[in-house]
Amino acid sequence: MLLFAGFSNAQSGLKLKYKRSTVYAGIEVGSKGVKMSLVEMARNESKNPDFHIVKDTSVNTDFISFTGESFANTVQGLTGLYNTAIKNYGISSDKIFTVVSSGVKVVAEREGKSDWIENLIESFKKVIADPHRKVEVINPESEARLSHLGIVPDSKRFTTFLIDIGSGNTKGGYFPGPGTDNIKLFTLDWGTKSISNAATSRMDQDQSPENYNKQLQRVLAGDADKAVIYAVNVSGAYNMSDNIAFSGGAAWAVATLLLPEMLDQPVVPVTYQQVEAFFDQLQNNYSSLSADVIASKLQGTDEEKSEVKKAAGTVNKVFDQRAMLAGTGLLLKIMRQFEGIYDKKQFYLVKNGQVGWISAYVNETIRK
Repeated sequence: MLLFAGFSNAQSGLKLKYKRSTVYAGIEVGSKGVKMSLVEMARNESKNPDFHIVKDTSVNTDFISFTGESFANTVQGLTGLYNTAIKNYGISSDKIFTVVSSGVKVVAEREGKSDWIENLIESFKKVIADPHRKVEVINPESEARLSHLGIVPDSKRFTTFLIDIGSGNTKGGYFPGPGTDNIKLFTLDWGTKSISNAATSRMDQDQSPENYNKQLQRVLAGDADKAVIYAVNVSGAYNMSDNIAFSGGAAWAVATLLLPEMLDQPVVPVTYQQVEAFFDQLQNNYSSLSADVIASKLQGTDEEKSEVKKAAGTVNKVFDQRAMLAGTGLLLKIMRQFEGIYDKKQFYLVKNGQVGWISAYVNETIRK
């Protein structure tokens, strides 16, 4: 994504990049919470206009726990961000897009809770007094296709396999070509949280870090490994893709802590060996990944160190050691399937992937 510079919008108080543009808001109900992305779209005749993310914010509500409290918190979060877009940033309601992510859809269907989504949508419409408000529930294939369009540059469109490691599952895909209407879908019923939960459930009375690491390795070497191998083989991605890009919380967390000197880069290249060494550091020297230590080792100005410390601190708040190990372990399992001896792939970690599909969704919707 391009960094913004220069222009400010007097109405919304937002710093914008383009002289002629329109700002849209995309609000998504996800597994962990509600996210809002403000997307500036350049006014031109291009099929794929220039855009950049002006602002990205979220509210943690844990909707997929399906409790009365999480339901109420999600309605409140969704309504709050909707009103913020209108009142604080001057975005009209017709330029606000509200959706429910595929991750929520999958979990709700699996647990027989689809009516919770319907009730959430109706409650939201009632609170904002807009019975005709469209709240689309995205399916995994659509989200994977839109993520690819919103994250991967056109120059690498047909050579990149994009994989989003989520909390409860992993999804992604690639375009076999020549068009972008249909994507070869990749799905995996494992994510950062589900891997960690599976390891934790095996620990019994011994809650030590050593036992967690042992059980995590068993989960990763057992059902998760079989599922990863099968999913990658079925996708056919190995022979079709030169670039393997990872998005999602785990990718953001690893990229931020592993390569703090590249904090301003939204996409960073990595090797399997780098991520493997990082996983070992997580297990055996976790204190070295604290915000203070990472910032102190950085070669840069005080301002740069402050920004790195802030970013690393955010990662440490969102992911504890167990979650980091689970997410990085799953990342390694998938990377291992593409770490060929002769056919070398380029791996990338995408930090702001969570806003990619929203950007593409807005782009496609306004052009219909």
